[in-house]
Amino acid sequence: MSEARLAAAILVVSDTASRDPSTDKAGPILADVFNQYGSNQWAVSEIQIVSDDVVAIQRQVVQWCDGEASPNLIVTTGGTGFTLKDNTPEAINPLLHKHATGLIHGMLAASLEITPFAVMSRPVAGVRNKSIIITLPGSPKGAKENLLSVLKQLPHACKQAAGEDSRVAHAGGLKTLEGQAGIGPDKMAQPLQHHSCGHDDGAHTASKAYTSNDPTEGAAQRHRESPYPKISVEDALQLILEHTPTPQYIQAPVNSSLVGCVLAEDVQAEEPVPAFRASIMDGYAVVVTQDNRNSKGTFPVTSVSHASPGETSALQTGQIARITTGAPLPAGATSVVPIEVTEIAKKIVTDNGQEEEREVVIKKDTIMPGENVREVGSDIKAGETILRKGELVTAVGGELGLLASVGRREVLVYKKPTVGVLSTGDEIVPHDRPSSLRTGEVRDTNRPTVMAAVRGWGFEVVDLGIAKDKQDTLEQSLRDTMRKVDVIITTGGVSMGELDLLKPTIERSLGGSIHFGRISMKPGMPTTFATVPFKNTAGDMEDRLFFSLPGNPASAIVTSHLFVLPSLQRSSGVHPIGLPKIQVILDQDVRPDPTRPEYHRVVVTAGNDGLLHATSTGGQRSSRVGSLKGANALLCLPATGGMIATGERIQALMMGSLLSQ
Repeated sequence: MSEARLAAAILVVSDTASRDPSTDKAGPILADVFNQYGSNQWAVSEIQIVSDDVVAIQRQVVQWCDGEASPNLIVTTGGTGFTLKDNTPEAINPLLHKHATGLIHGMLAASLEITPFAVMSRPVAGVRNKSIIITLPGSPKGAKENLLSVLKQLPHACKQAAGEDSRVAHAGGLKTLEGQAGIGPDKMAQPLQHHSCGHDDGAHTASKAYTSNDPTEGAAQRHRESPYPKISVEDALQLILEHTPTPQYIQAPVNSSLVGCVLAEDVQAEEPVPAFRASIMDGYAVVVTQDNRNSKGTFPVTSVSHASPGETSALQTGQIARITTGAPLPAGATSVVPIEVTEIAKKIVTDNGQEEEREVVIKKDTIMPGENVREVGSDIKAGETILRKGELVTAVGGELGLLASVGRREVLVYKKPTVGVLSTGDEIVPHDRPSSLRTGEVRDTNRPTVMAAVRGWGFEVVDLGIAKDKQDTLEQSLRDTMRKVDVIITTGGVSMGELDLLKPTIERSLGGSIHFGRISMKPGMPTTFATVPFKNTAGDMEDRLFFSLPGNPASAIVTSHLFVLPSLQRSSGVHPIGLPKIQVILDQDVRPDPTRPEYHRVVVTAGNDGLLHATSTGGQRSSRVGSLKGANALLCLPATGGMIATGERIQALMMGSLLSQ
């Protein structure tokens, strides 16, 4: 019995076509794509046309997605450009329950193989309920090309969105999935036609699909240039945050291990602070009333109240009791007279030979009831909310002190991920190996440096050692690593050499998804971010995050602060995330890179003029470890190439503590 076909709905967004449906060309062309190229897996259930209006677009999409017979796939065509009427992305984005960034990158990558004008589209993709939604260009050719670029992957995605058991679907592994979809390294993408966007029209055949190098191929078969498009720092960070797991909470004891944790609940005081009426100072507890506030005179000392547990006898009018700071007031006492306004009138020798006051003269004329007394709950009332969900427990001690003061033994906090750090490369040797270096050997600078940074951020870090440039060894190291930690940071092995194996190992051996493989920045262009599916001890599938950083030390540290830290903060419930932004005054001329935004290592100090000043750490070559010495900030230099003069203001990101002159 043949498998039921998937339902696809097409929404044409066009003012013109909504007035005259006969002018629509995109709808029939997309329907033809499903029929001709869909391997008999699709049935177009409906084609609707709406105007370029956000409400009209949303009304139709919600009607489809939230109905009983929701389609598996909704494709929209039109309204994804830059004109004032192009509102489709803005209409679809708020409706999505999950974003499908990989589909967007797949469409853009295929289109960029054809024309640089593919950047003029603003695609959106994601899931609402059980329906996948993709926005396509309004050009019939562009819409067809974009749909064709992801059509073979869509059945698998739609079945997953509809609730298919992923373990059953993935039982045969990635190779089986690729075979079922008719894609993979041995099946090249079909030719796509060049779409018109105000430039010359012509035919173009897509080159090798964007994927990592096959380690089994010879040098002539490998990519000569990186197949991964350079994306902006902002887009890279957005992708990272989209794939960072949402915070999970745990019950944690109230002790110093809470420092750096974020509260996952509002905390109410279970008891008042203070829990008893207490003296604010050393002196004498007295009895006064509103009608008789005269405290001057000589009074017998009938008892002593220390700041220690125990009962004291009740105080009568005309009696006083010596009391220490923080001690409970005797029953009947109303106020405390400071010791400084008293003198001893008569002494007594106790049985152990010590002299104590028997009578005391109070020289203060009047005292108010409640004076110098901390009333019950005057600091914190029972039931009062003392800390809010989302607040950070800092090393300053205030939050921990509050929790301790009201007797909280445990509290809900967001779990902080465990981070593993792995160096890769045959040339890498332990930094503390006593023997001299042989030709070609390099001491492992990155692992101890990155581990120190992660610990400094307040996260547990696991030393994963050094992995050699052998694919089976690297694969096993990474598999073992995923059992130990939540986030994996690797350094090296992400460039274009035949021994740069991280990308192919993650993608081909571990079945991971590489979300980006290059960033337009300096240093750190080869930075790679990936997720790898992993079955945890409970048998549930979850993703492990991989940050594969460049091998040069400056690149590794800069990218760890820019990309790893925000992800760790997001999964730990920290807000806001990322390095603090400040404005600094340049104390020397700086020339930015002409083509890429640059993150220049500097020392920021608070000047005597009340301003923050930045001084370069010197040469900024990515391999130069010395550029990190003393650096506590990164200058954010735009890709202008022109000199930025001494005295100009510029944005910087603080990595460490602020220094003072």
